[in-house]
Formats: sequence, structure tokens, C-alpha cells
Amino acid sequence: MTLPFDGAISAFFNDDAPKPIRDAIKRADKDDVLDPAYPYSERMPRKAYEKELERLQIELVKMQSWAKETGQRIAIVFEGRDAAGKGGTIKRFRENLNPRGARNVALSKPSDTEQTQWYFQRYVPHLPAGGEIVFFDRSWYNRGVVEHVFDFCTPEQRQHFFSQAPDFEKMLVEDDIRLFKLWLNVGRAEQLRRFLDREKDPLKQWKLSWIDVEGLKRWDAYSRAIPETLTLTHTQPAPWTVIRSDDKRRARLVAIRTVLSQLEYPSKDEKALGQIDRSICGGPEMWDA
Repeated sequence: MTLPFDGAISAFFNDDAPKPIRDAIKRADKDDVLDPAYPYSERMPRKAYEKELERLQIELVKMQSWAKETGQRIAIVFEGRDAAGKGGTIKRFRENLNPRGARNVALSKPSDTEQTQWYFQRYVPHLPAGGEIVFFDRSWYNRGVVEHVFDFCTPEQRQHFFSQAPDFEKMLVEDDIRLFKLWLNVGRAEQLRRFLDREKDPLKQWKLSWIDVEGLKRWDAYSRAIPETLTLTHTQPAPWTVIRSDDKRRARLVAIRTVLSQLEYPSKDEKALGQIDRSICGGPEMWDA
């Protein structure tokens, strides 16, 4: 089987990954959580996860019905390290929702024309209309982290972004868009394990990109860019929720709970909603806890 990018991820694992990272991956069982600082040593059992997920998805259906009836506009931004589980979490949000009112936005790199526009301009047409829930699989925060790490923008452009992003988001909130910003974070060993799984699985290889491969070498650069971005854009109108996603199952549940807990829709079942796990979910201080 031909591996994507000529097996560059396996090569990184064998030749360049720090020894503690390689050792953690080699000795781990399938359900082991690799980061010793994560509050759980094993991922959540499947049966318990599926039971809680079903209850939460019923609440999501109720919430969408309320949003449609009242004309609510809901935008949920998903950001995080590569392979942190953004796409999988969005999938669980949308799984039982009416797709006509719950759409996913995952923009490719800017066109030549878009590169000459106001930076936020290409995102504006994708904002929710009345009754819609929009999921942004990456967003305008590309400029704060990815573009900076790969030198796709100048330092001046990045600082200009930081000066405008809080005001841009404040305007959205003041116009009654319900804005949620979720940052999913994953440890270095778990990230690499997920990339290795994608590399060898023909059904998942499409998820890999050149950015992913090159990003493995730039872990430290990401680690500098992330806290700066979170700190400079964590505001009262549009705060960040940071979720440690070394266990995808727990991360998906806490992400859904975070959104539903802040919306007041009819027949809300607080028991089904459950409690937010604060050991893996918090503000910017949580990103590398």
C-alpha cells in the first residue's frame, strides 16, 4: 500500500519524534490515554459514551427546533491543533440535526482575489441567517496560528488581526448572533498516534494534508502561537472554551454540553444535559494544563 506523502509521518515517527513520544505510542494499548497529565488514564467506555451522547443529541434536536421557531442565529467556531478532533466533534453535533438548518463551513485557502480583501470578508457570507446553526471547521483564527507558524502572513498582518478580531466578534454578538468559540487541544503523542492511524487507513488518508505533515516539525512554534492567540482574543462578549481532547469521547460530550448549557430552549432536560467536566474544560488557562 502506498502511503500518503511517501510515508512522511512514519518517517517522522521513526527518525525525528522525541524518544518519550515514540515510547509512549509503542507501549500504549488502544484505549490508553498517552498524556500522563490528562486526568483520565483510559478513554471513556463506549457504552457509557454512547448513552450520554444519545441524550445530548436529543437535546440538540430540541435546541434546533427552538432556533428555527425563534429565528436564533448560532455560530460555533471549532479550532485546535491538527488531529484534535474538530471534524469528529462537529459530526456528533450534526448527526441528528436537520441539515437544512445546520451547515458546516470549512473554507480552503484564500483565492488570489480573497487575499486582497479585508481579512474577515470571506467569512461574513457564511454567518448564520435566522434559524440556522453554522459550524466553522477552522475559521478566521487561521491567521493567529497556522498562517503565523507557516509564515503565510506577516507579523504586521497578524497584529492587525489581533486588533480587529475582538471588535469583529463583539459586533456579531451585539447583532444577536450566539457565538461559541471552542478550542480543542491534544497532546503531542496522541496527535502523532492519530496521524499514524490516518496514514495507514485508506478511508482516513484524505484527512491528511501537507500542512499536517510539516506541522509535526513545528510543535514548539504552535505552542508559542496558541496561548498568545487565546489570550489576545478571549473577551467577555466572545470567550474561549478550551477542551482537552486526548480522549475524543469525553471531548465530544463536553463540547455539546458547553453549547447547550448556554442556550435556554423549551423542555430543556438538565438531567440529560449533565455536568461539564471541569478537569478537561475551561478557559485559556486550560490549553496546556
